[in-house]
Amino acid sequence: MSFEKSLLEINHLNTGFKIKGTYYNAVDDVSLTLEKNEILAIVGESGCGKSTLATSIVGLHNPVNTQITGEAIYQNLNLLNLNETLYNQIRGNDIGMIFQDPLGALNPLMTVHNQIEEGLIYHTKMTKKERTQRVLELLEQVGISNPKRVMKQYPHELSGGMRQRVIIAIAIACKPAIIIADEPTTALDVTIQAQILDLLKDLQAETETGIILITHDLGVVAEMADRVIVMYAGQVVEEALVEEIFENPKHPYTRSLLNSIPQISDSMEEEQELHVIQGIVPPLDKLPRGGCRFALRTPWMKEEAHEKNPVLHEVAPNHFVRCTCYKDFHFEGEDHTHGVY
Repeated sequence: MSFEKSLLEINHLNTGFKIKGTYYNAVDDVSLTLEKNEILAIVGESGCGKSTLATSIVGLHNPVNTQITGEAIYQNLNLLNLNETLYNQIRGNDIGMIFQDPLGALNPLMTVHNQIEEGLIYHTKMTKKERTQRVLELLEQVGISNPKRVMKQYPHELSGGMRQRVIIAIAIACKPAIIIADEPTTALDVTIQAQILDLLKDLQAETETGIILITHDLGVVAEMADRVIVMYAGQVVEEALVEEIFENPKHPYTRSLLNSIPQISDSMEEEQELHVIQGIVPPLDKLPRGGCRFALRTPWMKEEAHEKNPVLHEVAPNHFVRCTCYKDFHFEGEDHTHGVY
């Protein structure tokens, strides 16, 4: 995709955390682009590096124990090279962040009004009266009834869904060009989840904002995303348009995730065993030094099916897959001449 059209371009991003004096990459050589008016979903299990990628983009890591290299280009600036003063001018103004834990992200000692207003004070020249009016507009925009009452309340007085709406109001207060939504519907009931997702889509339709949606919920991906990046153990293992990911998944990890979704059977009597991915995502200091990192969880596959140094291959227009192991992959015990996909 052309750089001129991209809101954000990530090139060879590495984020390493120090463990016993050595840095291990939680995000390993990740490159991606985000376009205007696009929803880019990043999926994978917990521990795959999704949230670390997000916080690396907005500069929320402690430099004492974190090592970040690569590029995050926004408006011809590499965000990773900015000092804190310049970063603060972009963070919250051009790039908004929706955190997955709203109670942890909100200040328990500040009212809703003060927390939403804080970004407006820093990034705009609004008068106090104008800021108060903007706070009310934002609370109404995110679907909170009786905003005059809610703006005077503290986070602990709100429900989970209302706190998430407040976080969204903070993220969109300055009409950012980019929104990074990190598990925006985690721990919310299904009705509230649907409302939050509809809200994000409405906001995007109104402002043409580019959204990076981080989630492990493939149902949310199918409903919301234009393009999907699948991450495993810090690496991008597959990237394609959302329709292509669901209709023609290639990488063993992507196929395993999709095969783990419960299916509604046509016959009530037909028993269908739910697929379970063997093992867990390995810890940072136990990642394989070479080869396909998912190979540990497909022990029935032959070693020669994997590349020694896996790279992303374009297997179809704008469809990229890491490692050629996808060509020989089948589920354990399955006749691979009659696979699921």
